[in-house]
Amino acid sequence: MGPHPAVAAIRLAVRRVLHDVLTDRPDNFSAVSVPAGEPPLVLVACSGGADSMALASALAFEAPKLSVRAGAVTVDHGLQAGSALRAAEVVTRLRAMRLDPVESVAVTVGREGGPEAAARDARYAALDAAAERHRAAAVLLGHTRDDQAETVLLGLARGSGTRSLSGMAAVSGAAGRYRRPFLQLDRQTARKACLVQSIPVWDDPHNTDPAYTRSRLRHEGLPALEKALGKGVVEALARTAQLSRDDADALDTWAATVEESVRDDSGQLQCAKLYVLPAAVRRRVLRRAVIAAGAPAGSLFARHIEEVDRLITGWRGQGAINLPGRVEARRQGGRLVIRQG
Repeated sequence: MGPHPAVAAIRLAVRRVLHDVLTDRPDNFSAVSVPAGEPPLVLVACSGGADSMALASALAFEAPKLSVRAGAVTVDHGLQAGSALRAAEVVTRLRAMRLDPVESVAVTVGREGGPEAAARDARYAALDAAAERHRAAAVLLGHTRDDQAETVLLGLARGSGTRSLSGMAAVSGAAGRYRRPFLQLDRQTARKACLVQSIPVWDDPHNTDPAYTRSRLRHEGLPALEKALGKGVVEALARTAQLSRDDADALDTWAATVEESVRDDSGQLQCAKLYVLPAAVRRRVLRRAVIAAGAPAGSLFARHIEEVDRLITGWRGQGAINLPGRVEARRQGGRLVIRQG
């Protein structure tokens, strides 16, 4: 008798991603300086919740079959009483799965961009450092189709552009470091997989705290949409994410191609040449320039780029635009000057 359907589904998703990592192996090994002949290491980012514990169990099962080393990292954000104890318990459970290396990393969460964004920034910085420290070829993340739907809705509510509506990529980060095997699986499948395997899980109280936007969306917004529109909203939003990602990729490529042609010999952006570009391409060029000047991508919203865009399309002698990361954009002599102040 084979494994439970939920267990089979998560294992298949992880197996496919591991095959991809092995296929990408030369690039990844070059990026992380892994000695020739050493089996690749794949880490799982694990909070102790159902999604990431299901992912960890599937990685522990599938990795040995492909001669892949499997390890794990849990990040202690220090935002709740007893968080260090929780992290230690997660480490114990992961080691019981025979994952190695396994470590807990404590981080300090700042305030820039709000609590959720600040926690995310601290978490990814810790995961990046762990991946480099252990020379990992990839880090697996437990985001599900439900997380994708929530991300699309949050982008829509904030009036974000196509890139935001495209949600989370299956592969992201430097050299394709981050992989999300569960984007086609729902949250209940991961939870069921833990249940049938008797894997203990930790339910983060922040996930039900109405103080957090994503929590309100998860427990109030999406159920209301499904009540009004019927089942299938999550699946439709996930499809929207993929379609938006295809469009955004094409527009990003276009923007990268034309960027040099709208700069003068000194590298400054020329307003007249920017003006004639399609709005979607022009705003991408501007966003790339603002990020290159030092603005954190996670704190840069559509409204910021719209304000910069008005220096091109609605010039009335207005002053400098202040942007996240102490970046300033101003129009001077037909040029758009973007720099950190």
